[in-house]
Amino acid sequence: MRDALLRLGYPCEIHQLPDSTRTAREAAEAVGCRVAQIAKTLVFRGAESGRALIVIASGANRVEEAKLAELAGEPVEKARADFVREQTGFAIGGVPPVGHARPAKIWIDPDLLTFDEVWAAGGTPHTVFPLDPSQLPALTGGVVAEVV
Repeated sequence: MRDALLRLGYPCEIHQLPDSTRTAREAAEAVGCRVAQIAKTLVFRGAESGRALIVIASGANRVEEAKLAELAGEPVEKARADFVREQTGFAIGGVPPVGHARPAKIWIDPDLLTFDEVWAAGGTPHTVFPLDPSQLPALTGGVVAEVV
């Protein structure tokens, strides 16, 4: 994960934590921030194309699948754990916003951009890293869009 961030020109420290950061609430408690400051990376599957569709959302928000389907131009399904690992290279609960095994379409929750700093998964359910959310579009190639 650190290497992927460095390749993108974003040097940062990935924090290994003793407690799980698998959920947004756990991550927020572990780093001492608001749940809304957790940038959770959620993977969906295009029902027709079979492609990975990724949303980076505020930990306080729920993705509206109908909105995502409209943006994706096809119905969407929740991705199974094996699909998530195959497409991203990471397990559910540790999927970072960058460094995925395969390219995917990415949408970013605009609520994240209201913060000076957010925290994202660092590749495992026990790692996180801080980032400036204004850099998410450039780092991920994602588009800011209403998905929640």
